[in-house]
Amino acid sequence: MLDYNHYLALVDEAVKGLSFPAQPRGLYEPIEYTLDCGGKRLRPVLTLAACESMGADPSAAINQAMAIEMFHNFTLLHDDVMDHADVRRGRPTVHVRWDERTAILSGDAMLTKSAMLLGVNVGEARLRAASELFNATAMSIYEGQQMDINFESRLDVTVGEYMEMIRLKTSVLLGCAASLGALMADADDDARRLFYDFGVDLGLAFQLQDDYLDTYGDPATFGKAIGGDILNDKKTWLLITALSEDKTGKVKALLGPAENPQEKIAAMREAYDALGLPERIHGLIAQYIDSAIKSLDRIGLAPEAREFFVDLALKSATRKK
Repeated sequence: MLDYNHYLALVDEAVKGLSFPAQPRGLYEPIEYTLDCGGKRLRPVLTLAACESMGADPSAAINQAMAIEMFHNFTLLHDDVMDHADVRRGRPTVHVRWDERTAILSGDAMLTKSAMLLGVNVGEARLRAASELFNATAMSIYEGQQMDINFESRLDVTVGEYMEMIRLKTSVLLGCAASLGALMADADDDARRLFYDFGVDLGLAFQLQDDYLDTYGDPATFGKAIGGDILNDKKTWLLITALSEDKTGKVKALLGPAENPQEKIAAMREAYDALGLPERIHGLIAQYIDSAIKSLDRIGLAPEAREFFVDLALKSATRKK
């Protein structure tokens, strides 16, 4: 098979098949609302594709794919509360549509549900490895989120610190998703580790492309207004690099509330352009994609499977939304 849309259809069908108790509606309705938002569903697709590429039917990993998707959406609920975000995927966030207490409690329920899904039909022999991978990934994500929070009050964040933060906060879940799929096909330790490495490098490239698109993307295609990271002084690779290399002090002077938001966005972009950052971030993205493909080649996948994952990696580096 190895077709993204086919895996996506399997994931969407499984999401629709999830059932929740009728009461209390205040707990379960926000979960259904969150899962109904759709999206790329990249992480569960990775789980199913990795499973099939290792010789098993993708249905063998469907519950684990749902665990990954449930966990990912749990993190979004809590992130939106911490970031005071009003919109997610074009709809009001849970804490806006309901309230913060609801978002926190429903997020807690999603976390528990993800752990429950992880163990469904996993088999006793795989359960320990699956749980250790899942729990280690969760702790890494929490560490990454705390680092991101700490960065808000710092102007001396280094590129190395930033790359470690996005590895923890974003990339390790993609690594977990791919490795978990391989585990459900009884792949050996080396293949599972290489799939993990592939997912991590894919995640790093994916997040750096997000940084680029938030500043240089087309709002009609990207799906949201451009320049939000600039207006919020978000510590991205672009801003961190600009702060460390700008000798004029212009970049630092642009930080803080803006009387004219569009002027701030334009001025910051001009500073980025002067330092050649658009070209340089694309070069960095290409390095991570190359590293991801090298991990794939060490697994020894069938040509059709390799083509699927290489295509997925390349599209992540050039996506517009």
